[in-house]
Amino acid sequence: MNDIPWRERVFEDFEVGDRCEHRLARTVTGYDNMLVTLLTQNPAPLHLNHHFVAQAGHERVPLNSTLTLALVTGQSVADLTPNVMTNLGWSDVRLPAPAYEGDTIYSESRIESLRESSKRPTVGIVGIKTLGYTQDGTVVIEFVRTVMMYRRGCVPAQVRPQPNEAVSR
Repeated sequence: MNDIPWRERVFEDFEVGDRCEHRLARTVTGYDNMLVTLLTQNPAPLHLNHHFVAQAGHERVPLNSTLTLALVTGQSVADLTPNVMTNLGWSDVRLPAPAYEGDTIYSESRIESLRESSKRPTVGIVGIKTLGYTQDGTVVIEFVRTVMMYRRGCVPAQVRPQPNEAVSR
């Protein structure tokens, strides 16, 4: 068992099979769903028209799937990938059940693969399988995200602005 906090880990600190229950969760509102639907110019009536939703057999408005993907990805970033150089992509994205407005979304991730980068000695490649699920445990999304993770001693320092010296008036 690795005692290094999730947020502080670099490539060498992960092992295949490591599992993290993400600490962030979010109850998704109708406003959230509408905002993402409009921002992404998604005209699907499934997210905009309550009458259509009822005719399609849903009791509530389903979440825009890009919102579900972004939300669950974001939940994993806070814990697993603050030391990432870049996101390489998502694969095997599945939506086994719908999520609805009013659901609370939780997530967890498992490290699926680790390998050296053939081009960049300062990073390694990490494959992370993430599941998003509702308050009743229903899995609503699963995917594999591949990232370039910094190696120990290679994480760039975060540059913070320094407070101004005494300001003369």
